[in-house]
Amino acid sequence: MPPPSAPKPNSKLVPKKPLLMKFGKWAQPRVNALIGRSSKVGDKPFHDKADFPWIARLEANWETIRAEAAAVLGDLEKVPPLAAISPDHRRIAPAGKWRSYFFQGYGYRVEANCAACPKTAALLAEVPEINSALFSILLPGTHIPAHTGVTKAILVCHLALQVPRKAEDCRMRVADQQVNWREGEAFVFDDIYQHEVWNDTDETRIILLVQFRRPVGLLGRLVGGAFLKGVRHSRFVQEARQGLTDWSERAMA
Repeated sequence: MPPPSAPKPNSKLVPKKPLLMKFGKWAQPRVNALIGRSSKVGDKPFHDKADFPWIARLEANWETIRAEAAAVLGDLEKVPPLAAISPDHRRIAPAGKWRSYFFQGYGYRVEANCAACPKTAALLAEVPEINSALFSILLPGTHIPAHTGVTKAILVCHLALQVPRKAEDCRMRVADQQVNWREGEAFVFDDIYQHEVWNDTDETRIILLVQFRRPVGLLGRLVGGAFLKGVRHSRFVQEARQGLTDWSERAMA
C-alpha cells in the first residue's frame, strides 16, 4: 500500500489541544521572555554563525552532505510530507510540497535514516546540544504561510544544499528581514520570530535544517530545559513520531 498523500492545509485538521498543551501555550510567551533575557547571544531574528564554530565544519563538508541527500531523496514520493506525519503542521503545510527526511527530532533518532546517510549523521553528532535535524525539501511553487516556532530555547541553522537557479525567487522572511539561500552557506535564526517561506521557481530547494540549544544563563537553561522536556513528551512530538513510523511501515509494505 503506498504512503498516503498529505492533506491540504486546513486548521480544522489540527487536533484539539489537551489541557497540558493549553497550559504550555499559556506558558510559552512567559518562558520565551525569560530565555530572551538570559540569552548569551542576544535576542534577535538572525544570529552570527561565527558564534557557533561547529557550523564551519558543516559548511566545509556541504558537498558530502549534498551527495548523501541526493542518494536518499531521489524519489521524493518516498519522503513524507510534513503534514502527513505531523498533525500540528496541517494548518500551514502545503499538500505534498513540504517534505522532511528526519535524522532526529527532539532527541529521538531515526536510526534507518542515520544509517543511510552515515557521513551526515557523523557530522550531526558533533553539533553541541542538538535538538532536531532533517533534510527539508520545498518543491516548486511552495508557499509556507507566516508562522512561529515552539520555543526560544532553541535556534535554527539552515545549510543550503540545493538552491534554484533563480535564487532571488526562493526566499524566507524572518520578522522584517528577508534572506535567500546560497549553496554551501549556512545562516542561523530564531524561529520564534514570525517567518514565512516562498519557492516561486520551477526547481526544488533542499537544505539541512538543524535545531540546537540556545546559549543562555543558568536560569534560562533550567527553565528552557524544563519546557523542552515537556515538548519532547507532548502530543505534538509523540504524534509526529508515530506518524513517521506509520509512514515508514507503509512505504516498506
